[in-house]
Amino acid sequence: MRKYIIKRLLLSVMILFCVTFIIYSLLRCLPASYVENMAMQLAMKPGAKPYEEWLAQLNASYGLDKSILPGYLTWLGDAIHGNFGDSWKYTVPVLQKFGDVVWLSFIMGAIAFLLQLIIAIPLGVIAATKQYSRTDYAITAGALIGISLPTFFFATILKLIFSVKLGWFDLFGLVGRDYAQLDAMGQFLDKANHLVLPIATIVIVSIGSLMRYTRTNMLEVLNADYIRTARAKGLSEKTVIYQHAFRNTLIPLVTIVGGSLPGLFSGALITETLFSIPGIGFTSYEAMRIGDIPFSMFYMTFMAILTLTGNLISDILYAVVDPRVRFA
Repeated sequence: MRKYIIKRLLLSVMILFCVTFIIYSLLRCLPASYVENMAMQLAMKPGAKPYEEWLAQLNASYGLDKSILPGYLTWLGDAIHGNFGDSWKYTVPVLQKFGDVVWLSFIMGAIAFLLQLIIAIPLGVIAATKQYSRTDYAITAGALIGISLPTFFFATILKLIFSVKLGWFDLFGLVGRDYAQLDAMGQFLDKANHLVLPIATIVIVSIGSLMRYTRTNMLEVLNADYIRTARAKGLSEKTVIYQHAFRNTLIPLVTIVGGSLPGLFSGALITETLFSIPGIGFTSYEAMRIGDIPFSMFYMTFMAILTLTGNLISDILYAVVDPRVRFA
C-alpha cells in the first residue's frame, strides 16, 4: 500500500504540472484582460500617456511581456514558494481573498453533501428493493425531476414559496438588516437562516443522480448469485440487503464520495449568484470574467490538487470497503 501511494503521488505531481501549464496557457489567451481595461482607464485621464505605453508598462509589471512558457516558469517558481501574487480585481493577496470566501462555500457544500448522502442512498436502496412498485416509481420520478430541471428553477420556486409567500427567509444576502444589533448567537442564527434556501437548492439538484446511481448498483447486486444463495440459506431479507448486498454497493459509491472532494471547496456558482452569497464560486467567476490571472490560476490549481487527492482517496477506500481489492 505504501509503494502504491508513493507511486500515485509522484504521478499526481507530474499530472499537476501538465494541468497548471494548460490552465496558464488558456488564461493567457482569454479575450478579457484586466491589464487592457486598466491601461484604457489610465489613458483616458487628462494628460495621461497613450494607451500603448500604459499597456506595455503594465504588461512588464505583471510579467505578461514574456511568452507563455517563460511566464509559466516564473509563475511556477513563485507558486512553489507559496507566492501567488495579488488579485488584480480584489487588490489583496490571492491567499487572503481565497481564505475569506472559501469557508462559506465549504460549509454550504459539506452540509449539502451530508444531506445528499443521508437522503439519496436510503431512497435508492428502497427503490431497488421495491422495484416496479409505486414507491419505486415515485422515487424514480423525483430523481428524474431533480436531474432534469435547472438550478435557477428550483431556487426561484423556493424563494417564491418560502420568501415571498410565507416570508420565512430573506430573498438575498448572507445577513439581515438587523445583523449588527444581534448578539453572537443571534448573528450565527441569522447567517444560518440565510443559508437554508441555498443549501436546499444544492441538495435538490444533486440528490437525483446519486439516488439513481444507488438504485442501479443495488439492483445489479441483488441479482447476483451470492444474494440468491444467501436467501436460500434462510437469512432474513434485512440481513441479505444491508449486510450482503449494500456492502458491495458501497464500492462504486466510494468513487462518488472521493470525487466529491473538489465540490466541497469549488462553491456553487449559480446558487451563490442567485442568492447573493459571497462564496468562492461567485468570487472565482468574477475573477475569471475580467481576466484576473493570479486569482484564477490559484483557484484552478487548488481544484486540480483536490481532484487528484479525491481520486487517490477513492482508490485507497476501495481496499477499506472491499478486502478483496489489493494493489500491485
